[in-house]
Amino acid sequence: MKKLLFFLVALSPVFGASAQNSQGKVDDFGRITLAAYVPEQIDDMPVSARSILSNKLSQIVTESGLGGSAMNERFIITANVSVMSKNITPTAPAMHALSLDITLYIGDGIDGTKFSSTSVSVKGVGENETKAYISAIKGISANNNAIKTFIESGKAKILKYYNTKCDFIISDAQSLASQGRYEEAFYKLSGIPEISKDCYNKARSIIIPIYKKHRDKICQTRLMEAKTIWAASQNYDGAVAAGDILSQIDPTAACYGEVKKFVAEIAKGVKEKDNKEWQFIFKQQQLDSDVLKSAYSLGMAYANRQPQAVVYNVKGWW
Repeated sequence: MKKLLFFLVALSPVFGASAQNSQGKVDDFGRITLAAYVPEQIDDMPVSARSILSNKLSQIVTESGLGGSAMNERFIITANVSVMSKNITPTAPAMHALSLDITLYIGDGIDGTKFSSTSVSVKGVGENETKAYISAIKGISANNNAIKTFIESGKAKILKYYNTKCDFIISDAQSLASQGRYEEAFYKLSGIPEISKDCYNKARSIIIPIYKKHRDKICQTRLMEAKTIWAASQNYDGAVAAGDILSQIDPTAACYGEVKKFVAEIAKGVKEKDNKEWQFIFKQQQLDSDVLKSAYSLGMAYANRQPQAVVYNVKGWW
């Protein structure tokens, strides 16, 4: 337990909310992050301008310390663009001039709840309409005070979400674990930000027991795989192949005693049939901190396997 506490204390500066504004690359788990999302329903905006808007939204969240990886995100920052005026300048050559009102939104993109919004007015001029759009969008500054206030308001609402939904998130993760969906459970629990201290600590208190159930299930699965390999090829090569599987088993798993007996059985078989020595290197017992890291890795693997193109629900946001 002391090692676990040390691990959590050591991570606190990394996951702390105040640190999010100053740190570089960190693990996305345990932090509040926002996904930049540009919906299809921004009428008449050129494709290249949509891309620039997406980049601008990503820039805003990155400079606010809320940037994340490309994995699915529940909370999003998005925008709607209103064209206030559109003119052709009486110059040679003629230029396109646009005046835009761009409204930014932060919210829960899964259940469609809007948390925060603000509007900025920008102007752009270009040789064509697309370049005028791009010029205007580039004029949005992440250091705009209204945008900073908007970001802080959105963060507060996300924190409130975790504080009020904590019991639901925990029970949902436990339900997933009871169905054998361990990686999904780890993903849900690991996504709770450290700034939601009570919920964060509650989540971590159940990660280890859930991980132990996952570990025991994996042990049985790997042991069965190794026995199948050995049954099909009871020689030195078969022993090596079975050993590769057995080496993936956590030594603290409930079935590890069976693993040791099976290893001895393989070694005896190789000696009798091939007259060779086969030695299996047993792993050392895993530390609590390693358990948490393993759970985080499994949660990340689950997230990375999910579809990248998510259709968010922003109905009624504008």
